[in-house]
Amino acid sequence: MGEFVSVEISDQIATIRLDRPKMNALNRQVQEEIAECARVVDADPMVAAVIIYGGERVFAAGADIKEMGGMSYADMALHSRALQSCFTAVAAIGKPVVAAITGYALGGGCELALCADFRVAGESAKLGQPEITLGIIPGAGGTQRLPRLVGPAKAKDLIYTGRHVDAAEALAIGLVDRVVPDDEVYTAALELAATFVGGPAVAIRAAKQAIDQGLETDLDTGLEIERLQFSGLFATEDAKEGMGAFAEKRRPKFTGR
Repeated sequence: MGEFVSVEISDQIATIRLDRPKMNALNRQVQEEIAECARVVDADPMVAAVIIYGGERVFAAGADIKEMGGMSYADMALHSRALQSCFTAVAAIGKPVVAAITGYALGGGCELALCADFRVAGESAKLGQPEITLGIIPGAGGTQRLPRLVGPAKAKDLIYTGRHVDAAEALAIGLVDRVVPDDEVYTAALELAATFVGGPAVAIRAAKQAIDQGLETDLDTGLEIERLQFSGLFATEDAKEGMGAFAEKRRPKFTGR
């Protein structure tokens, strides 16, 4: 797709691959390429699940500090909106998204991982939001997505101190969902993504939207979001197939329609 970010599709699983040596620093070009790749895989009906992967050595060590260091307030006031928009494009992918984390996932790299539905990390992975050590705060969703995932107290600990957490602690606080040997990270992410291939794609998208949108509002509004998504699925072929297969005691054959 781009100079530093590409999409590879195999067996209905799309891998968004970051490749900007040495540390996959997320400069403006990389951010824009990530967003474009996210839009492409979201719109592709042949893609059932998505993996975000930075390679065997590193997921993403964060934003390009050299690029940011020369920005004024006026510059960043404009750029920060685009920055958040790029990451939100990943969070908005209406399919299961797995972040395959090797090495460092720091700053913007951690924020990118937070946009996924699931995070698989290698045993030597390090995650964190070290922006405070630069005299700033996370600006690509860290102050919002991190507390929603691990709770406000744990998020404040990581953001206030800027400390890195290892894979074991990340698993313990819910920052990652699974820890595997470093050389098995991508394979484990593939295995997880493969569980969604052949599933009811429309229902999965509806479930993701109901959960994510519901988290942003009060319970009554969230229940209404759920009710509308639930009712709408009764117009799909997959719902008829799923319930028919249940009644006939056979395995359903979903088509994503």
